[in-house]
Amino acid sequence: MSGLTPDWLLAGGIAGISGLLVFALLPPLIGWLRRRAVLDIPNHRSSHSEITPRGGGIAVSACILLGLAAWLTLRPDPVMPLVLLGMAALAIVSWLDDRRGGLPVGVRLGAQMLSAGLVLAVLPSDYTVAQGLVPVWLERVVLFLAWIWFTNLFNFMDGINGITGIEMTSIGAGYTLVSLAQNAEGVAPAGLIVAAAALGFLPWNWGRAKVFLGDVGSVPVGYLLGALLLALALSGAWAAALILPMYYWIDATYTLLRRLLRGEKIWQAHRSHFYQQGARKLGSHAAVSGRIAALNLVLIALALASTQSWQIALAALVVALAATAGLCRYFAEPV
Repeated sequence: MSGLTPDWLLAGGIAGISGLLVFALLPPLIGWLRRRAVLDIPNHRSSHSEITPRGGGIAVSACILLGLAAWLTLRPDPVMPLVLLGMAALAIVSWLDDRRGGLPVGVRLGAQMLSAGLVLAVLPSDYTVAQGLVPVWLERVVLFLAWIWFTNLFNFMDGINGITGIEMTSIGAGYTLVSLAQNAEGVAPAGLIVAAAALGFLPWNWGRAKVFLGDVGSVPVGYLLGALLLALALSGAWAAALILPMYYWIDATYTLLRRLLRGEKIWQAHRSHFYQQGARKLGSHAAVSGRIAALNLVLIALALASTQSWQIALAALVVALAATAGLCRYFAEPV
């Protein structure tokens, strides 16, 4: 299927409504969060200096779920309902953590493992990335671990204003464009809905933020985006699946490994991500998020190019790695 068919127009309409709902729901939600004292209080590890409501992801996650549920009533899909069930479960667990704090790691991680494992368990055995080069069970284990890691790193990276809204918009739009470039049969509207929800959220989280996403937004959205990237990889666009979120997974993975080597407690909050260093160096969250947005435009173009052939895919990966490493180095503070 190619071009803007009626299905694509319908998907765009659902996405637009989802984004508008997020934008409209946030003002009353912000007031409710303040009254319930669901607040992010800055400390010495924070990248913020003002007390700010935490939990804007209630509107974001809910509207994404409603948008995709509306689509599924019109165009059923055998796997997506399980993804939505997992996303809803993670939103509930994450909200409890936002609200009460200190929810056991085992509960949070167990919910993520169950949500990802159920989806991978129902995939047909001929749905593979490696196309038989490795045993299916081994590939499933690798994909499971990668999905869990991506869900968590997406949460780790939600530390300055605008950054996660930018990443949601970029991956959602990139996923949609790559799907179109592949002439995929059927329409996958999830990328459009995620991007639209992010655009509805960004005005409230840019500059002097009025609300933070919270775990209730970053964890389930990270899980959903992981599912979309997995779908790209299974469709043959493995390079695009690596390229689109490259800034996030490079920054988070490098920082984790560096902290492990230093013997630091990796489960504790910190301010050593490249984007956090960049915020201190440039003195502006918007400056950092804007530069990540510019890099993401390059990554989307490279992801699109990578669908042409395996040779171009490898070249696109090399260029993407170089561009991402260059931005990380630019953000890095002098040692």
